[in-house]
Amino acid sequence: MMAKNKEPRPPSYAVSVVGLSGTEKDKGNCGVGKSCLCNRFVRSKADEYYPEHTSVLSTIDFGGRVVNNDHFLYWGDVTQSGEDGIECRIHVIEQTEFIDDQTFLPHRSTNLQPYIKRAAASKLQSAEKLMYICTDQLGLEQDFEQKQMPEGKLNIDGFLLCIDVSQGCNRKFDDQLKFVNNLYIQLSKSKKPIIIAATKCDECVDHYLREVQAFASNKKNLVVVETSARFNVNVETCFTALVQMMDKTRGKPKIIPYLDAYKTQRQLVVTATDKFEKLVQTVRDYHATWKTVSNKLKNHPDYEEYINLEGTKKAKNTFSKHIEQLKQEHIRKRKEEYINALPRALNTLLSNLDEIEHLSWSEALKVMEKRPDFQSCFVVLEKTPWDETDHIDKVNDRRIPFDLLNTLEAEKVYQNHVQHLISEKRRVEMKEKFKKTLEKIQFISPGQPWEEVICFVVEDEAFKYITDADSKEVYGRHQREIVEKAKEEFQEMLFEHSELFYDLDLNATPSTDKMSEIHAVLSEEPRYKALQKLAPDRESLLLKHIGFVYHPTKETCLSGQNCMDIKVEELLASSLLQLDHGRSNLYHDSANIDKINLFILGKDGLAQELANEIRTQSTDDEYALDGKIYELDLRPVDAKSPYLLTQLWTSAFKPHGCFCVFNSIESLTFIGECIAKIRAEASQIRRDKYMANLSFTLILANQRDSVSKNLPILRHQGQQLANKLQCPFVDVPAGTYPRKFNEAQIKQALRGVLEAVKHNFDVVSPVPTIKDLSEADLRIVMCAMCGDPFSVDLILSPFLDSHSCSAAQAGHNNSLMLDKIIGEKRRRIQITILSYHSSIGVRKDELVHGYILVYSAKRKASMGMLRAFLSEVQDTIPVQLVAVTDSQADFFENEAIKELMTEGEHIATEITAKFTALYSLSQYHRQTEVFTLFFSDVLEKKNMIESSYMSDTTRESTHASEDVFPRSPRGGSLDYNYPDSEDDAEGPPPYSPIGDDVRLLPAPSDRSKYRLDLEGNEYPIHSTPVNCHDHERNHKVPPPIKPKPLVPRTNVKKLDPNLLKTIEAGIGKNPRKQPSRVPAVPPEDTDQSDNYAEPIDTIYKHKGFADDIYAVPEDSQNRIIKVRNSIVINTQGEEENGFSDRVSKSHGERRPSKYKYKSKTLFSKAKSYYRRTHSDASDDEAFTTSKTKRKGRHRGSEEDPLLSPVETWKGGIDNPAITSDQELDDKKMKKKPHKVKEDKKPKKKTKTFNPPIRRNWESNYFGMPLQDLVTPEKPIPLFVEKCVQFIEDTGLCTEGLYRVSGNKTDQDNIQKQFDQDHNISLESMGVTVNAVAGALKAFFADLPDPLVPYSLHQELLETSKIMDKTERLHELKEIVKKFHPVNYDVFRYIITHLNRVSQQYKTNFMTADNLSICFWPTLMRPDFENREFLSTTKIHQSVIETFIQQCQFFFYNGEIVEAPNPVACQPPPSNPVQMVEPMVPLQLPPPLQPQLIQSQLPADPLGII
Repeated sequence: MMAKNKEPRPPSYAVSVVGLSGTEKDKGNCGVGKSCLCNRFVRSKADEYYPEHTSVLSTIDFGGRVVNNDHFLYWGDVTQSGEDGIECRIHVIEQTEFIDDQTFLPHRSTNLQPYIKRAAASKLQSAEKLMYICTDQLGLEQDFEQKQMPEGKLNIDGFLLCIDVSQGCNRKFDDQLKFVNNLYIQLSKSKKPIIIAATKCDECVDHYLREVQAFASNKKNLVVVETSARFNVNVETCFTALVQMMDKTRGKPKIIPYLDAYKTQRQLVVTATDKFEKLVQTVRDYHATWKTVSNKLKNHPDYEEYINLEGTKKAKNTFSKHIEQLKQEHIRKRKEEYINALPRALNTLLSNLDEIEHLSWSEALKVMEKRPDFQSCFVVLEKTPWDETDHIDKVNDRRIPFDLLNTLEAEKVYQNHVQHLISEKRRVEMKEKFKKTLEKIQFISPGQPWEEVICFVVEDEAFKYITDADSKEVYGRHQREIVEKAKEEFQEMLFEHSELFYDLDLNATPSTDKMSEIHAVLSEEPRYKALQKLAPDRESLLLKHIGFVYHPTKETCLSGQNCMDIKVEELLASSLLQLDHGRSNLYHDSANIDKINLFILGKDGLAQELANEIRTQSTDDEYALDGKIYELDLRPVDAKSPYLLTQLWTSAFKPHGCFCVFNSIESLTFIGECIAKIRAEASQIRRDKYMANLSFTLILANQRDSVSKNLPILRHQGQQLANKLQCPFVDVPAGTYPRKFNEAQIKQALRGVLEAVKHNFDVVSPVPTIKDLSEADLRIVMCAMCGDPFSVDLILSPFLDSHSCSAAQAGHNNSLMLDKIIGEKRRRIQITILSYHSSIGVRKDELVHGYILVYSAKRKASMGMLRAFLSEVQDTIPVQLVAVTDSQADFFENEAIKELMTEGEHIATEITAKFTALYSLSQYHRQTEVFTLFFSDVLEKKNMIESSYMSDTTRESTHASEDVFPRSPRGGSLDYNYPDSEDDAEGPPPYSPIGDDVRLLPAPSDRSKYRLDLEGNEYPIHSTPVNCHDHERNHKVPPPIKPKPLVPRTNVKKLDPNLLKTIEAGIGKNPRKQPSRVPAVPPEDTDQSDNYAEPIDTIYKHKGFADDIYAVPEDSQNRIIKVRNSIVINTQGEEENGFSDRVSKSHGERRPSKYKYKSKTLFSKAKSYYRRTHSDASDDEAFTTSKTKRKGRHRGSEEDPLLSPVETWKGGIDNPAITSDQELDDKKMKKKPHKVKEDKKPKKKTKTFNPPIRRNWESNYFGMPLQDLVTPEKPIPLFVEKCVQFIEDTGLCTEGLYRVSGNKTDQDNIQKQFDQDHNISLESMGVTVNAVAGALKAFFADLPDPLVPYSLHQELLETSKIMDKTERLHELKEIVKKFHPVNYDVFRYIITHLNRVSQQYKTNFMTADNLSICFWPTLMRPDFENREFLSTTKIHQSVIETFIQQCQFFFYNGEIVEAPNPVACQPPPSNPVQMVEPMVPLQLPPPLQPQLIQSQLPADPLGII
């Protein structure tokens, strides 16, 4: 049963391959191809086919298991499947005759029959006979496959008779045929099938083949198959045909002639070859190896087919050819690259046509080798040629192999190079000629298109020669030159019309009327008309100029590095190092001070860094200073140390001074608190009389990593704190230094310590006639205009050349001290040299005894700036005018110089000022004596000047809006004015960071800052450097916030009676009228909001949120009114009962006026601008109006035109934070009877709050509905996208981002430029991040409807009251989904952006809470006129804060954030209504986050403020 179930074995046949065999004599030099035929059939793959098989064997090989002492070979078996699908196995036997390699006779075998009889045997037997593979197998059987002949015996079923039809080797075909005939006769006796295989048909001799065919035709059923073992043609066919004869059941195969079969086989090979070559061509690296590639391709069918047909050797050869082609292609490309780079190298090394025009190529090569840049262009290889070296693989080495230059291609490049130089020389000549032609055409104006000019130059010879591109390039260059020149002339014109701009109010932007006035005046100028075709550029220049008027700092100076302030600081820094010998002498007598104990206070390791730097500059702790050696004992302590006070003062270490080093606002604030603690400790313990007098020195560390934008504000706030602490401030010196601390800083600080020690020990100054360095008898300000055509050392030479000149005190980088005998005494004169734009703030804020006004007699703009500045100077201050030119001859030879010098002298005559001239070519006029008369005049008027200054200061102190340091209407402490220029790092907080309780007159401790003049009046001792208010005076101060209406208050603690007496005593010794204690009520005809801003971001908050930077305490207004009225007798009538009136009257002096009312030249110039736009007003009316008393708080002409409203006869100014132009008109209409307002009260309706229109220009983009600005493809407005991209790319870490207000002019300019070109690049505009942030907020503020719809406000508020956080957030998420799709996309975009900003809170200090404070009024557009709304402001803010914090949850299906950004919040004070203590707390510079400061600080027992 099991046998039946087995599959039947395929039939097995044994085929014996026979043919001519024997010795070389019998068969010739080679066989008839029996072995090759068997090899190809049994192992058809090309790699397994061996064309050489020998029958000459050694005795050992003959006796091996493969031959096995037999004259036949067992080739193995092949399983073959027929057309009918039936398989059969064919065993192949080759009958041959092996020859002994020694005797060359047939080997002796067990069968001694001759070959013919042996070959015809039908039964073969050979025990353990192995399959034959190739000749190499003999003797090495173990290295090859070992397969035995089955059962050691085989029965032959058919014969394959081989006849060689090739030419043969020393063999006659007839002899072969005779042998075959005998063999056939013998084979036929076996009755087995026989087939003739005509072998070697690839070398066939036709008549041999015909004879074979004739031989076969004579025999019965004898078939001839034409074969070729080499090309594998019909090999399988002959065996298949024989099997068919043995098994008649099989189909008869078709015998194909050799040529037809060869074509079929070759087609297979060609196809496989094509496929393989395509595979190989995928290899592109000529470094690839066959081993690597074959491993990758071995499983690919195309690869395997080709290997089977052609073999690995051919495949490898094909691959090698391909690799060689790749290499040659690479060499060709490299050569092409070198040849293409050769012109550039020739341009570098042989660019001079005159040098090489007549040189041959070989001579030029020698010249090139001597060039210093030769090695950068060429490489000389050790081995040549270059294409056979590894240089071809150095793709990064672009240098040209020098041996390549010996080719004809290189020589041709050189010849082309010479011709190019010749033609280029001609081209350049013609371009220059064409440029001169354009310069002669007068009507070409800036911005004129090329198309309008081309018709006038078509006949020009040069134009015809050069190409269109060249002509356009020359014209473009010409246009750039004339445009640049026109812009420079336009800028110069703006300076010439300085009076037109310097009457602007810095607290507002120019109104439409004012801008119209400016354009009306300037439009008459040819330089204005010259830019007619570049109106946007002209407008941009004008706005930039106005922006500079608003923010005149040396960083924003239009003269760049030619700014007078920069040049003066650089000159003084270098010059005064050699001149300051007077200060050095002060320490030479300090023989009793040989050791200095220093306490170094800093934060985050800064103290240790300073100590290390000092030790680096010391030798064995000994420091050389001004010719003397001091032993230093340094004790660095971190400000955070809990043992700060215990380490400061020990029995073994008593410091002579304390260095306080800082490099950030945070560290400065921390140091201020530490100093307060130290002084409080000294006051309470009083363990040493010197500890209370310990000198502190503030040192600013250099920002060495990068130019920090915080440096100006750090310098400003450090100087402020130093002024309040009455201690020196050591600034970072001018220039760049690799370290945090400079040697000059350390020496300056040490000198300050020595000064303090000498003062404490009552060490007498070695020069008893000279006062202390910190004091000056006279303070003179020298003003000069930036960009004037004279050197700074020329105007400073009268001082620097003097032997009595020395450096000013620390912090005065632009000041020097002059010791001169004036009258009978030696006087110390402080000369501060400033630019006019920096002097403007000094003119109002500082006590100045006299001005030296310098102008260039070669420049009208210089005179224009002088007139604008001088017009607003008080006429009590002496003035010296200085004209600068080359020589006296200029006055007679140059009419323009003569005119300006005459005008200056005329103005000096009108105002009884001094006038002189400085000549760059004359040494005489550089003597200090030039100003002796002026100094004497100043000294005579000193008392009057100081009394006038005190009068103004006191008068201004009665008006919150007129303080030199503007005060918040809710608090009595000083505001800190932050810079608002391009280098803004932090904006001003809307209220004092100290507290909002009371406004005090100077406390008793402040009296030390005042001294009595001869008449007993107090005036301040200004130890503050003249230039320390650069940032303070040069930037806008945010207008006071409109206070909450008065409401009755309960539980208000009364002022300390002693404090109240102190306040009253500050008013005057004999007040004419006692101040009223009742809150003042403004008159009906006065608008109470005249001096208050109404910014949309300013929100009323409950007292519970008083720690927030935008919070307004409920009782702030009530307290301010009380204190204000205790000081101010009548805010509406300054001249009647005010303190300023008593001060001025006590001196019996007139109220000072301004120089523009003393000089007809100055006044007529200002009046001429007025006439151009107000032709209906007469001169008298204008003059009279300008002198009319101002109502309310504005003081008219008494105010600095840069800090107060313009005179009534000038264009109006609108405050951007209050109203637009239309609102300004509406505001003026408010002064009507109250009856009108009462009529409106019953008509109380719910209205939609519309924001004020901020722009003063028409826009087709800003203010448009959001739906009109987006498309389905671009759901975000382009302007929003640009702004956000700019902020995230350049300023995501900017300190105070979105809180610091940017430059208002820049914000407007950004929107105007975008209006004109939506593709504008913000990066190319050079604007600050804060300006772009402001423009982005303004975009949302200008939308007709808020981004968060009004209809959802109530739902948002109600949802915010849900106590459960998760439920509240999910409800808010559902409400957001109700947004209009357009609003939703934009809201998601802007909230995502704010979330990114908040993630950088550690560097930008803008947490989600801070950002929500800044942004929620813009996004939700509240109605501030609705009182009910004010109670929910905190909830509105918290909604936006939640959206920012949970951005991922609301919009991106993220997880709920468990905790907001960590911000160190302090709890509110336990008693929110507690009044301040009698002593004023220490006022420190505002930190980065004012909301973190508690409303009350510890009292200052030392009264250092």
